[in-house]
Amino acid sequence: MPRRVLITGASVAGNTAAFWLGRAGFDVTVVERAPEFRDGGQNVDVRGVGREVLRRMGLERAALERGTGEEGTTWVDGRGRVVARFARTEIDGDGPTAEMEILRGDLAGLLWEAARGHAAFRFGDSVARVEQDAEGATVAFASGRTERYDAVIVAEGVGSSTRERVFPGENRPRWMDLTIAYLTVPRTADDDRMWRWYNATEGRGVSLRPDRHGTTRAMLMIQQPPGGEQDWEPDRQRAFLRARFADAGWEAPRVLAALDATDDFYFDVLRQVRMAAWSKGRVVLTGDAAWCATPLAGIGTTLAITGAYVLAGEMSRESDVAGAFAAYERAMRPMVDKAQGVPKIAPRMMNPHSRLGIRLLHVGLRAASHPGLRNLAAKAFARPPVEPDLSPYRAMETGRRPEYLSD
Repeated sequence: MPRRVLITGASVAGNTAAFWLGRAGFDVTVVERAPEFRDGGQNVDVRGVGREVLRRMGLERAALERGTGEEGTTWVDGRGRVVARFARTEIDGDGPTAEMEILRGDLAGLLWEAARGHAAFRFGDSVARVEQDAEGATVAFASGRTERYDAVIVAEGVGSSTRERVFPGENRPRWMDLTIAYLTVPRTADDDRMWRWYNATEGRGVSLRPDRHGTTRAMLMIQQPPGGEQDWEPDRQRAFLRARFADAGWEAPRVLAALDATDDFYFDVLRQVRMAAWSKGRVVLTGDAAWCATPLAGIGTTLAITGAYVLAGEMSRESDVAGAFAAYERAMRPMVDKAQGVPKIAPRMMNPHSRLGIRLLHVGLRAASHPGLRNLAAKAFARPPVEPDLSPYRAMETGRRPEYLSD
């Protein structure tokens, strides 16, 4: 009889795990708090081993075709004049813009479409309680239903409520001293295919990125210690941003004007998830719920796709749930640890507080963008090279059910 697996979170990681586990013969249910599939969201990129997983799913070409069309990154001054330029083709995709740049919702949608044939999805519900014993986990849902599973995979976000229920107090977050807000703004004739980044004093930043939906994706950044702003109501967060960016210059007025009109406003204070262990009994964490490295690491989506694939692979190879979870953690820890090694000084360096600091940043970026120094710039932006070996999981591609599932 197929083993019953619950995945909580129809995320990039959750949908990837659902695809591979369902294809391997597991009985998979995905529960998602949102009432329907959530599209939209901001730019993400997929590199290296993450692209290999998409290739094995037959989705690499589709992901490239749904890309944002971003051609590189420029830093600009208050008049919009280019200070430094890093074209993607000039540094072989190892710079801030990758070859595969795609909106989070577009990628998650591709994965969801692929997973729907291998798993049951239930929207508008969430986990209320998990009780475990030696044989499995009994899950009570917010809807009132109770079901039994052989394993539970938590593929929620950085603030995962299910993680806190099963692993209370075990997350030791590493705060990165950077507050961010994302939203979509109307496109204008001046918007090009570059990611444009502007620095203002007091650690503030504004960036605009292209998409293929006729709009522009905006980000506001403030380099400062955390003050609990992530827990404020959205109206208070918007008021905070208006006050802080009122005199920031460049395109800040345009972004602030869209705060009330956008339907995809997202606000967060960046922190890494630091867990001593990613599993407890029959419950295992993956994606941001397990190890959020923050956007500063630059490989969050690659980690989510890769981690979900490795987890599914180990569960397909190993009949013992605890043994599979342990093998998954051994395979993924080196890559996660490397990604989480972003120095806390990095946000401060990229978001100077003084005019002198901004001038010095621009001097450094201008030098790094010089043709003779582009290889050094590529190394500075390069992602962690530590990647798990995917060769043991080739058997999943055949769609053959593991022998122990046929018992």
